[in-house]
Amino acid sequence: MRIGLTGGASSTDRIVKQAQKAEAEGFTSLWFASTVAGDPLATLAVAGRETGSIELGTAVLQTYPCHPLLQANRAAAVAEAMGRPGFTLGLGPSHESLVRDVYGLSYDTPGQNTEEYIRIVTALLRGEEVDFRGEAWSTRSAGRMVDVAHEVPVLLSAMSPRMLRVAGEYADGTVLWMAAPKVIESRIAPAIYTAAARAGRPEPRIVAGLPVAVHDDADAARDAVAATATSYAGMPSYRRVLEEAGASTPADIAIVGDEESVRRQLQGLLDAGVTDVWAAIVPIGDDPRASLRRTRALLSALTTE
Repeated sequence: MRIGLTGGASSTDRIVKQAQKAEAEGFTSLWFASTVAGDPLATLAVAGRETGSIELGTAVLQTYPCHPLLQANRAAAVAEAMGRPGFTLGLGPSHESLVRDVYGLSYDTPGQNTEEYIRIVTALLRGEEVDFRGEAWSTRSAGRMVDVAHEVPVLLSAMSPRMLRVAGEYADGTVLWMAAPKVIESRIAPAIYTAAARAGRPEPRIVAGLPVAVHDDADAARDAVAATATSYAGMPSYRRVLEEAGASTPADIAIVGDEESVRRQLQGLLDAGVTDVWAAIVPIGDDPRASLRRTRALLSALTTE
């Protein structure tokens, strides 16, 4: 299995050590939120130089506050600084509560805004010159885009029909959060695979992020997930995908149980069409470090099977 973990720590030094440890244990990737270290890109460049193969990705950087030409140049700078392939640019339009209420930007047409953005960024990272004038974004890149030293795949946070089409047509796949296997199998995977095939694109990646905990008491594990992930259920996009799965809270779709149960659930994700698992490990019980070690040990073992 291709299994990655949630990345992030309080300093660049700690993130470097985290990446080195994850790589040594066989994990294929680490995924960093846009708020890590203020901006994860500088830290990922350093961590990439101090590791040899582990994929370091953003899940996800917000599109609205950063022009696509600037975003593409930032991504290219990370790839050059790492000195190796392995940086993946995960992008998404974020949420209205942040874009409108915090940044003071319009969130009236997120679908159109994101489609134009992804078209521009992916073309630039392929080395193409872009002269594009859209409704939301315009770019004339001649002489303003640096060379891309190593391939930078782009994943889009996509769950709606339009976003899935865009991810299949222009990006290298999607990075999901809180999407249950039944939703991935019935709607997400068919939509993105169909869009990629129609556009003549390679088969897309589907990176599925979910809370994971190995614990003998599944109810206690779900209680721990509920205590750490309740804010997601209040966001419209996550609430819709939870409801589609027949779930009320993130705890309902978390991957929890003993080793054999978690193994079966992870295999269920792969059977649903997932290519990569992003495991957000949740500590359980009176000894959270022991809980983390137990979950991590199983996940590490599964990466080498």
